[in-house]
Amino acid sequence: VFMENRNNVTEFILRGLTQDKAVAKVCFSLFLVFYATIILGNLLIIVTIKTSKQLDSPMYFFLGCLSFVDISYSTVTAPKLIYDLLIEKKTISFVGCITQVFAGHFFGCTEIFLLTVMAYDRCIAICKPLHYTSIVNKHVCAWLVAASWLGGFVHSGLQAMLTIQLEFCGPNEIDHYFCDVHPLLKLACTDTYVTGVLVAANSGMISLICFLVLVVSYGVILLSLRMRSSEGRLKALYTCASHIMVVILFLGPCIFIYLRPSVTFSVDKMVSVFYTLITPMLNPLIYTLRNEEVKGAMKRLWSREAKRS
Repeated sequence: VFMENRNNVTEFILRGLTQDKAVAKVCFSLFLVFYATIILGNLLIIVTIKTSKQLDSPMYFFLGCLSFVDISYSTVTAPKLIYDLLIEKKTISFVGCITQVFAGHFFGCTEIFLLTVMAYDRCIAICKPLHYTSIVNKHVCAWLVAASWLGGFVHSGLQAMLTIQLEFCGPNEIDHYFCDVHPLLKLACTDTYVTGVLVAANSGMISLICFLVLVVSYGVILLSLRMRSSEGRLKALYTCASHIMVVILFLGPCIFIYLRPSVTFSVDKMVSVFYTLITPMLNPLIYTLRNEEVKGAMKRLWSREAKRS
């Protein structure tokens, strides 16, 4: 109530992804398939990891957590995007908009921290294999995941607070398909320079620092592989290649969007589709198609279910 009283704006109109009705229908079908793939693919990974004794290791524990975050993250924007593609007037309440900003940054930032934790896990596993089980035990895994969630919460809380403090008194049309900080800064009545710098520092620097940490981690891994046999080197490279692919697909667009002042480009919407829909859909495919242990566990799960039926 306080937020709505302080502003003349009680709801926002979303311009959406496209104004072309024919393109919107194609996008509707495509994104519906994408979202269904995200839900089913990530759920399959979670169930496989939970039910398979062979996948009882930190790497798969983190992968299960990543799948849960992927489902949550895409659910913040995808259902509304898909629904809005079929309707003329796309609206979202002020409170709904702030909630979407908070939830999007919460799950997005948690995913970035989880990817960093997964790189640390691989680094220890490959560089210090004899000490791996003592360094990355179940207790440490739980703390690392809890820290990722807490980091995401603190980050998103700051983003939401920065957005709440803005005053909206005039235009309420957001040139995007979901509520995010940069498009909202364009609509604010007050000077947003300081807020824009804080947003870039908060979101952009997290993406960039984690990306640099990841690059260093994989650099250390590649250097340590020189001492391995060719078979061990190939196996380690195969595992790391999946992680590197996910990191580039997710963090690349995040850095492009958030590591800059409050400026928006026409390409932003398409880049956002990449990290809100396409990357969460590709994660299960990347991790399962390139991982023999996960594929084997899925086959065993499938055969068990087939016998029961």
